[in-house]
Amino acid sequence: MSALPQQQVAAVMHRRIGDITVSTISDGFLEGSMAVMQNITVEESSDMLRAAFRPVPRRTAVNTFLIRSKGRTALVDTGCGTKMQATGGRLLAHLAAIGVAPAEVDTVLLTHMHPDHSNGLTDDNGAKHFPNAELVMHAAEPRFWLDDASMAGHDETSRLRNFQHAREQIAPYEKRLFEGGEVFPGVTAMPLPGHTPGHSGYLVASGNDQLLIWGDIVHVPEVQVPRPEVTMAFDIDPTAAAATRRRMFDHVATDKLLVAGMHIHFPGYAHLVREAGSYRMVFDAFQQWL
Repeated sequence: MSALPQQQVAAVMHRRIGDITVSTISDGFLEGSMAVMQNITVEESSDMLRAAFRPVPRRTAVNTFLIRSKGRTALVDTGCGTKMQATGGRLLAHLAAIGVAPAEVDTVLLTHMHPDHSNGLTDDNGAKHFPNAELVMHAAEPRFWLDDASMAGHDETSRLRNFQHAREQIAPYEKRLFEGGEVFPGVTAMPLPGHTPGHSGYLVASGNDQLLIWGDIVHVPEVQVPRPEVTMAFDIDPTAAAATRRRMFDHVATDKLLVAGMHIHFPGYAHLVREAGSYRMVFDAFQQWL
């Protein structure tokens, strides 16, 4: 008998959006306390996860997305790097598994500068993982995270993990800041503020196909989809985050728009439908064929 497997094959799935290829590249997952969820009790949120046969405490997927369009290659977010849990930081290994060298990436689109999205920009010595990439993000992101007054208003853990690490990660890159508009061939930035000041999604469109990569609109789908008022302790503006989530839920459900999320269970794609005065997420299955 052959040796029993010790790990899964590379967690990658490719998808065609018209002439554009989008690949989910899993960076792994993070586990965390239920207490960070606000406007709901720990008991209630835990019961909701158990009812969906999900682990308690929460287990949160961390996805990144590779976009290949018009002969160019972009990466949306870079995952956890080496400064978070050992269950994250799989991005580079999974890129290698599909034959994509970091030097092929010419653009990194950040949804925002939280550590599970930007820590994979550099190695432990501060050298760029993506040596030929331009770093692209909403102008409000560095304006907030590089501001010493903003940093001073947070606790020591947040100052190190969210502010200092973000500053170190983006430092070696050439940067292009946007307020909106097309930021890569076939990709339009969509500001979605609240979770962070410059939190943004990216609408991928080609032919009759569209995909909205919506960043961190949800962290725990089983809870925040039926209960969009539930916010996270690390939302910079929880009221705005909840309002943006409701607005996007309405838009996505009305237009039957396919969405992809950094914290939607791998392979990270879903639709939303209205149900009983709220919403239900319909997760997309793994696709065998392009």
